[in-house]
Amino acid sequence: MNHLIDLHPEVKEALENNKPVIALESTIISHGMPYPQNVEMATTVENIIREGGAVPATIAIMDGRIKVGLDEESLEKLGNSEGVAKVSRRDLAEVIATKRIGATTVASTMICAEMAGIKFFVTGGIGGVHRGVEETMDISADLDELGKTDVAVICAGAKSILDLDRTMEYLETKGVPVIGYQTEVLPAFFTRTSDIKLNTVTETTDEIASIIKAKHDLGLEGGVVIANPIPEEDELNKDYIDGIVQEAVKEAEENGIGGKDSTPFLLGKIVEKTEGKSLEANIKLVYNNAKVGSQIAVDYFNK
Repeated sequence: MNHLIDLHPEVKEALENNKPVIALESTIISHGMPYPQNVEMATTVENIIREGGAVPATIAIMDGRIKVGLDEESLEKLGNSEGVAKVSRRDLAEVIATKRIGATTVASTMICAEMAGIKFFVTGGIGGVHRGVEETMDISADLDELGKTDVAVICAGAKSILDLDRTMEYLETKGVPVIGYQTEVLPAFFTRTSDIKLNTVTETTDEIASIIKAKHDLGLEGGVVIANPIPEEDELNKDYIDGIVQEAVKEAEENGIGGKDSTPFLLGKIVEKTEGKSLEANIKLVYNNAKVGSQIAVDYFNK
């Protein structure tokens, strides 16, 4: 255990007694959704995980410490404060050293989770290769992290603002298994389907737990992506959302927005253009990932 980590008592007790713990990122709270929906969403996700038999551990940087598991006051502070830093691998040491408030991305949440001994992580969608990468070289640090950090990530695929084909090619190069849960194709965040067929398809959470257990027994480095589609009743029409994504990407290009500012800008524009429908879908898919992720973790610890 790294000396810079503070474990919430609930998380500490679970880890010491070999109970399932689910890591949760905090960028979705500080940069992904407006207040107060962000705090309401975070609290509901934690409750879904508890109801599923696991212990939630929302991760953030506060007072020069890695907080693994947040109390209500810390969640509120994270969701309603100005200037919260978006912290990926590159930023982790700086934000800790300067004692700023920092919200963890997929990459840094994986790092902190592995330090704490947490094997599972629920999020909305992973980052990936951005559209126009041949000119910008904009590739999320999430993909490199998945290639080397041993945490299983339950998500609704990669964010639909990305180049999904190139994202999958990158993951394949890094040797990252992408497991479809009750789907033969990669879900595209706001929609259940894409044109990208998956190599591994499972029907039960127990099958997924068995694959992850075998990976750990083999000592293979890197993470696993569990692609869990948004529930059918909550998905957006594919043509509708694809058109809006294209508009948002064009606006980002025209405004010279890239790097770590790109995703918050694009998601914010999509919320605006869908009149909040995308935010509602985003929240629903996170709840679904929390439910499925909890079951996978419980199945794993029952093996």
